[in-house]
Amino acid sequence: MFQVADITPAQRDAILRTEEGHFHDLKAIDIAPGKLTQTISAFANAAGGELYVGVGEKVVDYAKQRFWTGFQDPEAANGHIQAFEQVLPFGADCSGIFLRCPGENGIVLQLLVNKTRAICKATDGVAYVRRGAQKIPYKTDEQLARLRLDKGLTSFETETVAVDPNTVTNSETIIRFLISVVPTAEPAVWLAKQQLLRDGKPTVAAVLLFADEPQAILPKRSAIKLFRYKTTEQEGSRDTLAFDPITIEGSLYELIKTAVERTIQIVQGVQVYSADGLETIRYPKETVHEIVTNAVLHRDYSHQTDIQIRVFDNRIEVESPGTLPGHVTPQNILKEQFARNGALVRLINKFPDPPNKDVGEGLNTAFEAMRGMRLKDPEILQLDSSVLVKIRHERLASPEEAILEYLDVNSQITNAIARSLTGIGSENKVKDVFYRLRDLGKIERVPGLRGSASAWRKSRGGSA
Repeated sequence: MFQVADITPAQRDAILRTEEGHFHDLKAIDIAPGKLTQTISAFANAAGGELYVGVGEKVVDYAKQRFWTGFQDPEAANGHIQAFEQVLPFGADCSGIFLRCPGENGIVLQLLVNKTRAICKATDGVAYVRRGAQKIPYKTDEQLARLRLDKGLTSFETETVAVDPNTVTNSETIIRFLISVVPTAEPAVWLAKQQLLRDGKPTVAAVLLFADEPQAILPKRSAIKLFRYKTTEQEGSRDTLAFDPITIEGSLYELIKTAVERTIQIVQGVQVYSADGLETIRYPKETVHEIVTNAVLHRDYSHQTDIQIRVFDNRIEVESPGTLPGHVTPQNILKEQFARNGALVRLINKFPDPPNKDVGEGLNTAFEAMRGMRLKDPEILQLDSSVLVKIRHERLASPEEAILEYLDVNSQITNAIARSLTGIGSENKVKDVFYRLRDLGKIERVPGLRGSASAWRKSRGGSA
């Protein structure tokens, strides 16, 4: 069934050094196949991963050492393969290959497991979820309900809210909406037809879209917190906070519009160094708009946490609660479409000048706009219970090119200016760039300047 591929001793050593964690696991062939299906289930229900079967482990001088101890031939792995296929049939979501290394004992089975749309259960009937190097069994109704929400199999937007239906049937928001979009409909009739009123109660989607103040009904999960940190460090702190966090509220349509406007307004007050000196920082408005829209429409509203937008000196961070739904991963997000909140995505598109004009193309637009300004692509990270997007003010030019370009029109450059210029937050990393340019004979230290005042200039020959 699976191809046998030859690998080099260096590739073998890389496998044996692989650290077990969220995306990798290594097991011996004598572990029961049913036990290994728990790892496959855990990978499939999280972000996917790689499983190597045929790697042993022993303790030598109190230290663990791995060794290659694979299957004698592909047929010897049939029992494992049959058990694996019961859990996750081989195809798009799971594939395998046998690895053979000259001089080693047997062949190792490498399984590549992708994140699946559906819940994947091991042969013991339990669904597992990968967390670091652990596989966590999800057995209780609450755990399985959470997993269905995480995978987008169910959505919190369909839950009903125990409030007076007048909050959505007689709001200014619904009246303005129906006048401009569906002039002949009565609010209650139209909302019921759209499955936004059930048993006389509004759904979460109805409240988010059409209540004038959703935050009063759904606190801690329907607003946006906006922060401004005067730093390029990895984390913001109270000391670097420029002002008290801003809380943005309102229906989703107004929430997106206001959040984008306020973010752009704050960004326009940030200055960075360029070859021509200090200049106001610029990001494509389309990028900010699309990423904020994506965070609002696709977040998991079952988490009682507000979206956060954090503006740093060298980047914008947008963090939305909940993991990526379905089979979507940071690697395939630009190609795959999966709407956790289908009603929100569909109905907000009916508003005048909707924030999601090109449904399914928002993130692609965000990336293209960054490239159009010669800025690096946004970075998308899936954390334990949230998705973080980083929009960096970092040029496509290398740090070395940016520093030399600056020195074409300026006599010298400091570490602080280089950090601002390149978007690199680490002082030591900038030092490494300086040292590389020095070793190439491109720059030298400015004589007489040391410590925090030290600076570099273009090389003039002689010793630096």
